[in-house]
Amino acid sequence: MEYRNLFLGFFRIGVLGYGGGPTMIPLVHAEAVQKYGWLTDEEFTDVLAMGNALPGPIATKMAGYIGFKVKGTAGAFIAILAMVIPVLAAMILLLGLIYQLKDSGIVGGMTHGVQPVIGVMMAVLAYQFFVKSWQTWAKSRTISWTVIALIALVLLNVNPGLLIGVALAYAFIESTYLVKRRKKQQVETDRGYSA
Repeated sequence: MEYRNLFLGFFRIGVLGYGGGPTMIPLVHAEAVQKYGWLTDEEFTDVLAMGNALPGPIATKMAGYIGFKVKGTAGAFIAILAMVIPVLAAMILLLGLIYQLKDSGIVGGMTHGVQPVIGVMMAVLAYQFFVKSWQTWAKSRTISWTVIALIALVLLNVNPGLLIGVALAYAFIESTYLVKRRKKQQVETDRGYSA
């Protein structure tokens, strides 16, 4: 049953994900978190961050990870295949038609009409991440990282990949420190009970 759900979920994403990887992210969230519950919001955020930090298309990396988490290697294969089949079929079947209609005003209008929808979907997902971060993380850190990201991306024109790498390094260092501190406190607590 899970293999079928993996195939159907990622096939729908492949069919509806007009415009490539970044436009598929809200669809992956809808299928993997909201519909099937394969990931929590926090796990999805982590997968998205790691997927953005690695080279290659984000949608197939996320499909591979989620498929592997749900059903191992076979699940990863099914999820990636389901994501790629619609795109590959559309490219093969419609390539000639696209070249004939590429200068058509109708096709151009359709492309321009879809762009705002994609923008709104990405904005809603970003807002949901911000709210979740605000609720689960220190509010001062959420504000600090938001300001740092805006300054780096808008004013300093820093590459988003570099910013993601810095954020991942910070998160790794902080989480490692917190784990070590908790272990140290646990050891001290255990010593207190045994004394």
